Formats: sequence, C-alpha cells, structure tokens
Amino acid sequence: MLLVGDRAIRRLNRAYLNHDHPTDVLAFPQPKSFPLPGPHLLGDVVISVDTAARQAKAHGHSLNQELALLLIHGLLHLLGYDDSTPAARRRMWSTQARLLAISARPLS
Repeated sequence: MLLVGDRAIRRLNRAYLNHDHPTDVLAFPQPKSFPLPGPHLLGDVVISVDTAARQAKAHGHSLNQELALLLIHGLLHLLGYDDSTPAARRRMWSTQARLLAISARPLS
C-alpha cells in the first residue's frame, strides 16, 4: 500500500487509465509474467490521503475509517472484484461492507 497526495495519484490515473483527475484509490495487479518467490503478491494499492480526507469529512467518519475502506476496496480489485456495472458494484460493495465490519471488531 502506498499513501500519496492528489498530485501523485492524478499522474498515475492519467498514465495508466487515461483519466486526468485525482481519484481515491488505484489497484495495480502483480503481472503474472513477473512472479516473485515466497508469499503470493497480489499487487499494489495506491490511496490518495487528500481525497480520502475529503471523502471522510463528506461521509461523516474518520480518516482512518476511510483509509480502511479504500484499502479493502483496492484489495478486492486485486482479488478480481469489479465495480463497472451496477450488479458487480453491489456485489463488491456488499463484500467491502462485510470486511470493513470485521476489521473494526476488536481482537479477542
């Protein structure tokens, strides 16, 4: 996971997705042609702390909660989840909500 500002994530969004604006989270899967030894590496998740802070304020929760949500969202993309259609988005967001609830529970 890489935490960056809006300027850096905008550059990545433009370079890799041809979208010339900042976004909250980007996920870059590990290329299958470049496997690394050891534990399975899914890829990289890049989060804009600037955008996360704005979104946290808009949704009335903490920056840490927003960062957790964005990390889970990025990890789900690395696991193959998609949010490009309404049905896929509902499935992904449902899984995301369940994982976020689990991650908020204290360890016993």
